[in-house]
Amino acid sequence: MIGFLIALISGALMSVQGVFNTQVTKETGIWTASAFVQFSALVVCLGAWMIAERNPLLKVFSVQPRYMLLGGAMGAFITYTVIKSMNLLGPAKAVMIIVIAQLGVAYLIELLGLFGVEKQPLSLRKAVGMLLAVAGIILFKWK
Repeated sequence: MIGFLIALISGALMSVQGVFNTQVTKETGIWTASAFVQFSALVVCLGAWMIAERNPLLKVFSVQPRYMLLGGAMGAFITYTVIKSMNLLGPAKAVMIIVIAQLGVAYLIELLGLFGVEKQPLSLRKAVGMLLAVAGIILFKWK
């Protein structure tokens, strides 16, 4: 239950953050806004680390395989693409498409057992759920 609640909070925060970041780009530029977002995230993370964790920071470089450290770089492009899509499509349409893309890619990662994730069998129920989600987007966009 706590995982479900945390996921709901995450989704809500992502939507609000996307709107905030899109508004910031109106006064700055998209890369300026993205840089500020990443910098402010760094400050918050370092503060949380100092209070809650205190594990050695350089221990992150022992992570294997090394490509797993690209998550932060991906974060910069995630910020950019969220801002751009919200600006072009509006918050509701952009978030729906983003969530469907996340769900589709996550399911593919599970099906193929990529990046160290345990491989899962194809499930008709999950495939139908994906199709229903896509149908929901079509219905939402229908004029």
